[in-house]
Amino acid sequence: MKVAEKFISINGEGRRAGELAVFVRFQGCNLSCGYCDTKWANAPDCPYEEETPEDLTRWIKKTGIRNVTLTGGEPLLQKEMGKLLALLLHEALRVEIETNGAVDLGPFCAISGPSEPGHAETPLRPVFTMDWKLPGSGMEHRMKPENLALLGENDTVKFVVSNASELSRAEEIMRKYALPGRCSVYLSPVFGAIDPEDIVEWMKAQKLNDVRLQIQLHKVIWDPEKRGV
Repeated sequence: MKVAEKFISINGEGRRAGELAVFVRFQGCNLSCGYCDTKWANAPDCPYEEETPEDLTRWIKKTGIRNVTLTGGEPLLQKEMGKLLALLLHEALRVEIETNGAVDLGPFCAISGPSEPGHAETPLRPVFTMDWKLPGSGMEHRMKPENLALLGENDTVKFVVSNASELSRAEEIMRKYALPGRCSVYLSPVFGAIDPEDIVEWMKAQKLNDVRLQIQLHKVIWDPEKRGV
């Protein structure tokens, strides 16, 4: 597996924002979004280390951190991702996959491990934080609407917005696929492109229940260009 970097930090976004997590960032992506903040990891010449699913599982276990965030690039492009997920879930780790919405989630939903401690009726499966790319990304035509039907209460759809028209488009998708209340729904501003206050005012005007504004915490705490955080 092509590992561009791995590190421990807090989750900067998602349902476990602010919690410690161990991150594995994989090299390569099948999209090229205009606002991408990890273009360096998507480049064909990005340096990476070849690691096996077993290597990564051993390293993750040694960290003592239970939350695992697999990111990229696009992590689901890695050929051995299914094996890695099975190994991590078998260790009863909480696995979150940050995915761009342009890869079929179906094969990965079927992978599960032992039940969550204290919740014997709920086998662990990967949790998805899935983007729906809006027009400003230049990639909305690559989105797979069928993925939305696979998401449940532990999953998240994230809309990264850069202007008012994209807020309207995000609302259109939310309502068309009845996302609020079925999964978590986040609005996240393109860093420096739109004032978060404007997003809040729009949410108030549209009376958007069960939708959250989320700021990328890692860009507030550290330099926005800093890696490994």
